[in-house]
Amino acid sequence: MYIATKCGRFINPHVSEGYQPKVLREYVEQSLKNTGLDYIDLIQLHCPPTEVYYRQEIFEEFEKLKKEGKVSNLGVSVEKVEEALKAIEYPNVSTVQIIFNMFRHRPADLLFEQAKKRNVGIIARVPLASGLLTGKFHSKSTFSNDDHRQFNRKGEAFDQGETFSGIDYNLGLEAVERLKSIFPKDFELVHLAIKWILMFEEVSCVIPGVSKNEQLYSNLEALKLRNLSKEEMLAVEDVYNEMIRPSVHHRW
Repeated sequence: MYIATKCGRFINPHVSEGYQPKVLREYVEQSLKNTGLDYIDLIQLHCPPTEVYYRQEIFEEFEKLKKEGKVSNLGVSVEKVEEALKAIEYPNVSTVQIIFNMFRHRPADLLFEQAKKRNVGIIARVPLASGLLTGKFHSKSTFSNDDHRQFNRKGEAFDQGETFSGIDYNLGLEAVERLKSIFPKDFELVHLAIKWILMFEEVSCVIPGVSKNEQLYSNLEALKLRNLSKEEMLAVEDVYNEMIRPSVHHRW
């Protein structure tokens, strides 16, 4: 078992100037106290402002923490491919956590190629597009007022790409029906969505969120699926290119 956590997101206001080596060190040391661990396997900068990726002193501080034995690896969690490409220029960045799913294909282009060259792991987050790719939502589905799927559809609170992968909810529902038509009826879209990500050799792991034990066990069913065929992979790409790409590909 490996323990991964994040730091930096609680900096308020969330601006580049708030990211100081001393502040980030304090977050790491607080995480060690919270967990009771001697060291953290993977510490990740969580979606800092873009300017932070251009500040060498930030990444140097984590190198000091590694030498002190407080962390084993540094990773970054990013919003945009461009941020990821900048981050992996630093030799001590071991992983990139990025949104990658059937509705977000762009990371599979240049980023995956460059990450593989540098032996950087890819952690695919939001693999189910905020639940859209479970195939269980419909036009009358409701969400509570404190659920980002209700209050952040247009990026009112934070990056729009974090909610339904940045696509219009109703368009997403239409695309889900197209995706379902590609595969045999006895396959569940939630498992196929995870398996699709795992078809990319550059992906180290997928991190779907769960709130119940049964969801965890359901997600693991994806590992039992056969590999998707070349025809199925191309069909998913067609759905993306026709329905999703125009609104998201250039943004993230």
